[in-house]
Amino acid sequence: MIQRIQSVWLLLSGLVLTTLFLFPYVNYIDLVGLGKQIYVSGIYTSVNNEAVKQESFILQSIVAVFIAVMPIVLIFLFKDRKRQVRFIYLQLVLIVLFAVWMYVSANNVLSANNQYLSANNIGIGFFLLPVSIIFLSMALGAIRNDEKLIKSADRLR
Repeated sequence: MIQRIQSVWLLLSGLVLTTLFLFPYVNYIDLVGLGKQIYVSGIYTSVNNEAVKQESFILQSIVAVFIAVMPIVLIFLFKDRKRQVRFIYLQLVLIVLFAVWMYVSANNVLSANNQYLSANNIGIGFFLLPVSIIFLSMALGAIRNDEKLIKSADRLR
């Protein structure tokens, strides 16, 4: 059934991951004094209050789309809960690996400008991944509750 609570958590996880394209995960000022932002789609420079793409992260964008679409696809695996749980665990691992990749790429860009990743320049994008992990964990809990409910109903028969 699609109307289960874990479907809501999976949908919210997918929406949060989609917003990775809207919010930067690092803001910094380069050596010339231009404000720059790192998104999953690339590095953007602020020129005359307009964002100009300086460099593209094509592979990171493709992986971000895959990670954002996967929870929404998982909603439709409601008939096979065991497979749904396995894919949610896979999704959790992929999100953690993607977070590490974002950290490494941000460090590489900042080290080229003699800067370091700190609390001053972390953007909203870095905090979206843990929120998605929380939503996926809540979906896992709801699926487990469904399993318990089904087992108890089977015992009553």
